[in-house]
Amino acid sequence: MSADPDEELVRRVGAGDPAAVQTLVARKLPRILSLAARMLGDAAEAEDVAQETFVRIWRHASSWRRGNARFDTWIHRVTLNLCYDRLRRRREWVTDDLPDVADPSPLPDAGEETQRIEQALQGIAPRQREAIVLVYYQEMSNIEAAAAMEISVDALESLLSRGRRALQMILARDGVHD
Repeated sequence: MSADPDEELVRRVGAGDPAAVQTLVARKLPRILSLAARMLGDAAEAEDVAQETFVRIWRHASSWRRGNARFDTWIHRVTLNLCYDRLRRRREWVTDDLPDVADPSPLPDAGEETQRIEQALQGIAPRQREAIVLVYYQEMSNIEAAAAMEISVDALESLLSRGRRALQMILARDGVHD
C-alpha cells in the first residue's frame, strides 16, 4: 500500500495543531457533505453528520494509525456509519404526526434532470445508494469503495449493478432518460 497522503496531517491534528485542523476540514469537508447529503437526502442533516464526523476525527486523531485502510477510507466509513444511524432513527420513529419533508424544489445550481436523479437515489436500497455515491459521486475506485463499505469488490460490483438497474427503473417510470 502506498503512503497515505493524509497521515502527517492527521498526526498534526492529533497533536492539537489548529492549522492542521483547518487544512483537514478544508480538504475533506466538501466530499463529506456531498456523501452525507446524497445518503440522507437532507442538507441540514448532512451538515450535522459532517460536523459529527470532524468531531470524531478531532477526538481520535491522536490514536489513529495507518493500517489496512487509508485515512480517507476511514473518514468515509465514519460518515457512512453516522448516516446509517440517522436512517435507522427515521425508521424507528413511530408517531401520529407526519414528519417534516425536505423541500423538493431544486437547488439553485441543479438542473431539473439532476434533481430527479438525486430524488431517485433516495428511492433505492441504502447499500446500493452507498455504493453508487462512493463510486460515481465520491469518485472512489471499486477497491477503495469496497474497503469503505467493508465488503469485497465482487459484492460492491453486485450492489452497483443492482443500484443502477433500480435507478433506471425509477427514472424510466418518472420519464427521465439517460
